[in-house]
Amino acid sequence: MASGTYTAKDITVLEGLEPVRKRPGMYIGGVGSAGLHHLVWEVLDNAIDEAMNGHASTIKVTLHEDGSSITIEDDGRGIPVDLHPATKKSALEVIFTVLHAGGKFEQGNYKTAGGLHGVGASVVNALSKELVATVRRDGAQWEMRFKHGIPVGGLKKIGPARGSGTTVYFHPDATIFPKIEFDPAIIRERLEVASYLHKGVKVSFDDETSNTKQVFEHADGLLAYQRKIVDERHAKPINDTPFTLGKDDGLRLDLVLQWTEATDEHIRSYVNGIPTASGGTHENGLRAGIGKAVRNFIDTHNLSPKGVTLTAEDIREGLIGVLSVFIQEPQFQGQTKDRLNNPELVSAVDGLVRPALEHWLNHNISVAEAIVARIILAARAREASRAAQQEVSRKSATSSRLNLPGKLSDCTNSAADASELFVVEGDSAGGSAKQGRDRARQAILPLRGKVLNTESASLAKVLENKELSDLVTALGCGLGQNFDLTKLRYGKVIILADADSDGNHIATLLLTFIYRHLPQLIANGKVYLAQPPLYRIDIGKETYWALDDGHKDAILKQQAKSTRGTPDITRFKGLGEMMPKVLWETTLNPRTRRLLRVEVTDQLVTDRVINELMGKDASARFRFIMERAEEAEELDV
Repeated sequence: MASGTYTAKDITVLEGLEPVRKRPGMYIGGVGSAGLHHLVWEVLDNAIDEAMNGHASTIKVTLHEDGSSITIEDDGRGIPVDLHPATKKSALEVIFTVLHAGGKFEQGNYKTAGGLHGVGASVVNALSKELVATVRRDGAQWEMRFKHGIPVGGLKKIGPARGSGTTVYFHPDATIFPKIEFDPAIIRERLEVASYLHKGVKVSFDDETSNTKQVFEHADGLLAYQRKIVDERHAKPINDTPFTLGKDDGLRLDLVLQWTEATDEHIRSYVNGIPTASGGTHENGLRAGIGKAVRNFIDTHNLSPKGVTLTAEDIREGLIGVLSVFIQEPQFQGQTKDRLNNPELVSAVDGLVRPALEHWLNHNISVAEAIVARIILAARAREASRAAQQEVSRKSATSSRLNLPGKLSDCTNSAADASELFVVEGDSAGGSAKQGRDRARQAILPLRGKVLNTESASLAKVLENKELSDLVTALGCGLGQNFDLTKLRYGKVIILADADSDGNHIATLLLTFIYRHLPQLIANGKVYLAQPPLYRIDIGKETYWALDDGHKDAILKQQAKSTRGTPDITRFKGLGEMMPKVLWETTLNPRTRRLLRVEVTDQLVTDRVINELMGKDASARFRFIMERAEEAEELDV
């Protein structure tokens, strides 16, 4: 049982390096392999800081034969060994034993640096069972030893020395790390990358576990690194000569970009030589600059594709690049430094990349056009992939039922907003509609005879009706309490019935069903009435289409004085008599001016359908529907 007392003596104060040993995960991210290797990076970053500021030209890393201890040496200025004025201890001892102590806090010491928090050296020391720091400077060599972060004796002058530099040997503590085994491949890769990022610096790796030694030095810097990445990814370049950018005006930035035929984007970013695997504000600025530059080039040269919208991901698909920035006050996310948080870097990098890349595109037209073609191809592939996925979704939307209605002739376009369902009266009319339609975006569902009058029918009776059940299945959105508009498989539901009174009657019954059981379709503007012609009128070489008798009389009156000949009038007995081409031109084609589609609204159901189409007074709506219901029953519908 827990004690009921809680006083000041229960408060633990961790001093010196005790917090690091107590909670190592706060400083190195964990005690697994990544945390173990992070010790190497902390010491290595300090050596690289000397090199990037022009004080060192050689860095040597040795993995000792035991595989569990490391020595890192540089020819920089050497850690100061004189007494620190505040602590009265040597600066070297302060750096290795006091958290947040270092030379990176004052801007005059380092223009840019990767080690900024002043905890790297002391953390490595705290988590090592043994650490030896050796310094060469001012004509002498100095040494100090530590165990578990605690000095063993003081700073010792061990003799004269030429040149300057710092050497750090450390062996991680087995009581902290469950497994101490450094991976030579991981260390080798990090050192090779450092040699690319800091061209002119010689970095060597002596692996005593395999008795091998490698020296990395790349005069081409990021260009050589870019070639290596492209080769490793087996990517075929679109532009053989990469885009490069180097700036050192307030913000030092080095950039290499190359579009390839790869299917993904691959950007490696670094801040002051430290890899930022999780990206950050510098990568955000880069992506913004790339997008703006490419879009400006496309707009300037009228290269915008038709029928497809380019996204930022399309523009960067297949792009391989390396971004390296050097700034004075980087704000990393945590001590592990895998993400940059400086907000000002977004606009700064964007402002450098956009004009430079746009200028490069405009002065390398053939290459730029090949890149744009690659981008458009990516956009079309994305659209095709999405269409395929939606097609699968469309086909599985009604998986709870056995299948879509067998008489449904579905469209091939999987995007609901771009598709239409024509609910057609009769198999004959359905046949003409199927032949005359746009198969990509128009689906045809023929219904047989007059459908059930649902004004006073129960939901159970509605669902028992084969024609209405097929319609609900084809729509895919359910009805009643199970209605879900997001599952509607078509952007428009168009009732297509004959232009005569029987056709109007069927249209009324279908609208009654939708009005009573699928009112959300009407409320969301999804339901339309197609109005095919009842008459064809040929006068000379001109053809006119009339919706009904009144429309026919108006056309004949208007053309009465025509000298082109006697009108030839054809009355269609039904849609099934129309040639598919005629049905397409007059009714199905969404681009023709002859097409008359009336969007169905609540008011239309009340007024236009009953009053205008059927010639009844709107106030007698319910009586009229019931009369039609009686007629339907007499016809055994």
